[in-house]
Amino acid sequence: MTSLNLLMLGPPGAGKGTQAERFARIRGIPKISTGDILREAVHTGTEIGLRAKRIMDRGELVGDDVMIGIVKERLDRPDALAGFVLDDFPRTVAQATALDEIMAGRGPLIVLDIVVPESELARRLDMRMICENCGTNADGNEPTGVCRMCHGRLIQRPDDSSAVVLERFKIYQRATKPLVEFYRNRPTFRSINGAQAPDSVTADLAAAIEAVGNGRVNGAGGDRGR
Repeated sequence: MTSLNLLMLGPPGAGKGTQAERFARIRGIPKISTGDILREAVHTGTEIGLRAKRIMDRGELVGDDVMIGIVKERLDRPDALAGFVLDDFPRTVAQATALDEIMAGRGPLIVLDIVVPESELARRLDMRMICENCGTNADGNEPTGVCRMCHGRLIQRPDDSSAVVLERFKIYQRATKPLVEFYRNRPTFRSINGAQAPDSVTADLAAAIEAVGNGRVNGAGGDRGR
């Protein structure tokens, strides 16, 4: 493949962000997360950031037009021409349709669906922490409760509270889960078992990417989560 274009799918707490960061670092391509972009705007106190904060704190999704514009601008930057890892986008079929238009002429889009049981997702989200200063997600290796990036204090994300988590599950089932059906029949789609240890998930993702790259649409690494 001339470029490595990855899209991570999965519900909140599936580990998309962790795996996206790993692959971006290993492959030398940017991780593009609309969640990170929006949280940065929230932290800097911009107008769009304050609007987004009110929406995200309720566990709701930012509108398609805003998200599509953010992603299109980001994918047009020079560092994304050799490939990218998309996390948090698309979240709706409308966004996925817009992404197909954005991707025209850019090479294949590999879609990786990370599957985790709902009970495990709830447990993970209840334990997830974020830096109150820079917004970096804790990776479980901060025993002192201090951010590994800026040494800020780790807190629970407002959108990980019990009430908001339940609302986010409902939103995922209603709006985002249909993305799996949108992509499922494409030869570049793979389903991955995300209930494993992170290193095992990484290995399965790498095998799926290799299989797609070699054109083995029905290979052993192709549908290991279902």
